[in-house]
Amino acid sequence: MSGLLSPQDKEPPRHGQLLLQLLVLLLFCLFTLRFWYLQVHEGQDFARKARANQLRQEHVYAPRGLVRARGGQLLATNEPAYALGIVREDCRDVEATLDEVSRWLGLDREKVGEVYRKGRGKVKPFEPLIISHDLGFEEVALVEANKLRWPELEILVRSRRNYTHGDLFCHVLGYVAEANEAELERDQGLSLGDHVGKLGLEKVMETRLRGIKGVREFEVDVTGRRMAEVNTLPPRAGEDVTLSIDLGLQQLVHKGMAGKEGVVVVMDADTGQVLALVSEPTFDANHFTGGISTKEWRELSDDPRHPLLNRVTQSAYPPGSVFKIVMAGCGLHENMLNPAETVFCPGHLTLGSHTFRCWRRGGHGHVNLRRALVESCDVYFYRLGMKLGVDRISEFSFASGFGKPTGIDLPHEKGGNIPTREWKEKTYGERWQKGEDLNFSIGQGYTLVTPLQVARYISALINGGQLLKPQLLADAEPEVQGEVPLTGDQRDLIKKAMVHTVVDPSGTCWRARTPGVTVGAKTGTAQVTRLTDELKALKDHEIPYALRDHAWMAGFGERDGRRYAVVVMVEHGLHGSSGAGPVVKACLDYLFPRAGRGHR
Repeated sequence: MSGLLSPQDKEPPRHGQLLLQLLVLLLFCLFTLRFWYLQVHEGQDFARKARANQLRQEHVYAPRGLVRARGGQLLATNEPAYALGIVREDCRDVEATLDEVSRWLGLDREKVGEVYRKGRGKVKPFEPLIISHDLGFEEVALVEANKLRWPELEILVRSRRNYTHGDLFCHVLGYVAEANEAELERDQGLSLGDHVGKLGLEKVMETRLRGIKGVREFEVDVTGRRMAEVNTLPPRAGEDVTLSIDLGLQQLVHKGMAGKEGVVVVMDADTGQVLALVSEPTFDANHFTGGISTKEWRELSDDPRHPLLNRVTQSAYPPGSVFKIVMAGCGLHENMLNPAETVFCPGHLTLGSHTFRCWRRGGHGHVNLRRALVESCDVYFYRLGMKLGVDRISEFSFASGFGKPTGIDLPHEKGGNIPTREWKEKTYGERWQKGEDLNFSIGQGYTLVTPLQVARYISALINGGQLLKPQLLADAEPEVQGEVPLTGDQRDLIKKAMVHTVVDPSGTCWRARTPGVTVGAKTGTAQVTRLTDELKALKDHEIPYALRDHAWMAGFGERDGRRYAVVVMVEHGLHGSSGAGPVVKACLDYLFPRAGRGHR
């Protein structure tokens, strides 16, 4: 039958069968290759991920470095504190858990929810998200007693900063508090709930004091309960530091400044180490470590005496007559001052239509440089200022360390202000006037300095001319930042005049006399407002507090090869001798005790 197909005609084409076999072989090779990739090449990684399903990690917090005074006394320590965290991975009902937490701890439910929402994106599901810090023992016991019902809740043992002397070192050490969002984003080593330095040395030395966290890894069962610890990387504690500050002297100064507003700086003239640094009024830094309440924060921030302000670094003041020791240096440096030449002071000096008065109405008569410094004659320095002019005065002031920060290891240090022609033109759009040279010469007008700058300048007068960086750490090496542009003879002239200001019966610094110690000083009374006839008619105690003059006394003491600069500035203290003098005298008595008395 010609119409029938043969068996050979019914078989599929041979090349199609080969193609199918090739496709099956290719798929087999792909599966084999994939199995090899997953089980061999990526096997360890997948094994690690599998173990991670039954392993959990947590940070082991490093203890923050301790801070001591130069005598070894502890100033900043760590104490145990308890925090409550929620492990979201183990949480069946978040809202119910937050309700229970707020009820147990007496916290506002909305605030608890807000803390949870903010931390949710920053903490891994298996890590505890901290809801509340500084739990009391009763609260810890309550959480632990309900652990079986609420397995997602976890008590974390952490350390809390403790400042042993509360407010005594608040402006030096600052304080630590919980890191904010900006700090968390900026520093990858931080995690939610970590505490960081906010002010003072705690902020400046944050990386040294913080240490490095450790890691603890442990097995958990299906309920999230810990079974066994597998691996631990121990934390590395922060570095301990010792300050150059003398605790006894700091306490003495703090007591002497009680009820006042101002600054005290005591500095070793040969090393730059700061032995006392006080800004008054103060605050208790411990209030911030556990989270300050809104009420407490308002009370501090709204206080008209500004206790949060570190006047050492964040304030600059008109120096008043203290600036005359800078003017004396400028006149000697420019060879425009003959120390023996006298100037007649009738109690005033007239320039154009304006009369510039000396503080002593009847005048000082004929005075040379020494008498002008001893009795703080304004007219002498008015005339010197007219001869020198703003350009020379400002140039010498800058070279002597004024008008710029000293570099002390504290944040937000101001540099003060030394006016120049260009500065006034840029700031006020006005030309410098000749009469402003006279105000400049007695530390008034636009001139602003810091007590640290004054202490550094006085140190340079007695240490050979070196401008040293003020140091707060006991192991810091002396750092020379420059030299005052004066010869040894010129420095000695100013130094001897300062000594006469103390020992001379007519000197303004007689309160600073200390038997057996070479003491030199200069007072200053800095006006904070223009004196009207009405104010001049009032007695000191009748002048409104905010309108009273600032009181300065800046000096030095030396004996047996030890030299210290002591600077005291009391806001609205009226007169340097009475307002600041007693604190200077107390410092000198402490630094140079009589035989059988004192600390050294």
